[in-house]
Amino acid sequence: MATCTSATNSSTWGLPPRFSRSLSSSSSSSSSSSSFLDMGLPINTVSTRKPTLKIQSALHSPSIDFPIQPYQRPTITKNPSIEQNPKKSLQWNFLQRAASITLDMMEGALLSREAQHPLPKTADPRVQIAGNFAPVPEQSVKHNLPVSGSIPDCIRGVYVRNGANPLFEPVAGHHLFDGDGMVHAVTFNDDGSVSYACRFTETQRLVQERKLGRPVFPKAIGELHGHSGIARLALFYARGLFGLVDHSKGTGVANAGLVYFNGRLLAMSEDDLPYHVSVTPSGDLATVGRYNFDDQLHSTMIAHPKLDPETGELFALSYDVVQKPYLKYFRFSPDGKKSPDVEIPLNVPTMIHDFAITQNYVLIPDQQVIFNLKQMISGGSPVTFDNSKKSRFGILPKHALNSDDIIWVELPDTFCFHLWNAWEEPGTEEIRIFGSGMSPPDSIFNESEEDLESVLMEIRLNLRTGKSTCRHVIDGEEHVNLEVGMVNKNLLGRKTQFAYLAIAEPWPKVSGFAKVDLLSGSVEKFVYGDCRYGGEPYFISTESEREDDGYIVAFVHDEKKEESELLIVNAVSMTLEASVKLPSRVPYGFHGTFITSEDLAVQEL
Repeated sequence: MATCTSATNSSTWGLPPRFSRSLSSSSSSSSSSSSFLDMGLPINTVSTRKPTLKIQSALHSPSIDFPIQPYQRPTITKNPSIEQNPKKSLQWNFLQRAASITLDMMEGALLSREAQHPLPKTADPRVQIAGNFAPVPEQSVKHNLPVSGSIPDCIRGVYVRNGANPLFEPVAGHHLFDGDGMVHAVTFNDDGSVSYACRFTETQRLVQERKLGRPVFPKAIGELHGHSGIARLALFYARGLFGLVDHSKGTGVANAGLVYFNGRLLAMSEDDLPYHVSVTPSGDLATVGRYNFDDQLHSTMIAHPKLDPETGELFALSYDVVQKPYLKYFRFSPDGKKSPDVEIPLNVPTMIHDFAITQNYVLIPDQQVIFNLKQMISGGSPVTFDNSKKSRFGILPKHALNSDDIIWVELPDTFCFHLWNAWEEPGTEEIRIFGSGMSPPDSIFNESEEDLESVLMEIRLNLRTGKSTCRHVIDGEEHVNLEVGMVNKNLLGRKTQFAYLAIAEPWPKVSGFAKVDLLSGSVEKFVYGDCRYGGEPYFISTESEREDDGYIVAFVHDEKKEESELLIVNAVSMTLEASVKLPSRVPYGFHGTFITSEDLAVQEL
């Protein structure tokens, strides 16, 4: 693979990354689910040494080299009046100030000790957020962007995509998933003009850390390892006891998923409630606040809820890593009324990032990647692969009031981080599920010498026999790593022919996307070109009867030219229809959605 040597980092932070600086720029009821952080309180600013990090390698990828670049501090374009010294604005009493100084000294000693040990590549910030994984500043709306080609008439509205964008330079370990949420928005106006903006989602975590002037909330994946992770939690909780931080309003980063439901755009990560983000008439973004569905939701919600295209219902899960019940299922009516929770019986806390629905069922993966607090205490990652556990799927009627009718079907050793679609096969008692099987299963959380593979798989569950089968959709010679993507969302939970999936090569970068025929296994590829990489492809339907009649939009970054653009590709011909040149760099990110102009006109602000 050719190496792209151009720097693609617009920030200003310098290495080493074990000290932090400020970068600058609501609330609802607290969550009852337990995350690793749900026990602590407030914090303060500290002065620490600047030890040098020992580097090992890259974000699980023996096959790719990341450029080591200065970490640029994102600056926030709004609220320019924020004081340069955050300490001056904090109203603490004498006891709080004394506690802050003492706890800061203890943290400084902890950081000095940690600096003597090399970080694993899955927690090394100079690996995890190098190159175009590095954060960017907020961008106010830029109008009338240059467009090449012709934008299809059906694309009127806003494409929004979420991603991790740390507000502060990491002071210790950092995983890509730990970054603060930032939403990027490309608005397609009725007059044919296009605008762009990107904004942090103003989570309670981000708001408190900005006020304090540095990161203080522990990072669940990058920092909570071994005794130092326990010490970090203890410091966080101690700060909470003295009123220096407040975890009761949430600790999540809202950096993963996006869904538009019942007039609201919701930004989500599974460690908190969703956050309501509005799209302004000018195309800008504004955080409305932490959203609990009018005081109905009191637990976390995973980042991949499912919107039924026929009924308009939203289906979701909530998991707990500390106490039973480890998993709950619930749904919302089209007008936002929440059902009672259904407790799903699990023996251990399982990492469930995604699930699937069919016309009549919810399909719940209980797989071999779990949360293991004992391993975390002994120095490992809190997320780990349990080889002794059997993978299985729970099949539950969508409108079940309890878990009595759930059917569990075991399947061969399988871990699907994402599931693309599922349906009940007509004329049989089988359910067909399509997802990407990842191997090694926990390689994005833990170091591995094996190359990561993400293979498109079909899983069949027989409701009558309780048996399962599993096969690769694409023949071995045509195999390609496929991750993040979708089917036509108008057919979610129903039989579909096509899936649009990112070509995750060289991992963790995305060199293009594939249109896969799920029934025949045939593949058509759209490749971005030399040193050009992107992320999740998003399919926008023309609403015709033909399933693939629509367009795929995707952010693409040219690492040589240091330029980003949004591509619009015809999904039938797999040819470029148009591209929008963006005014600033767009980092590689996670998941997105498209909101039509009609929906924007009636959104809740």
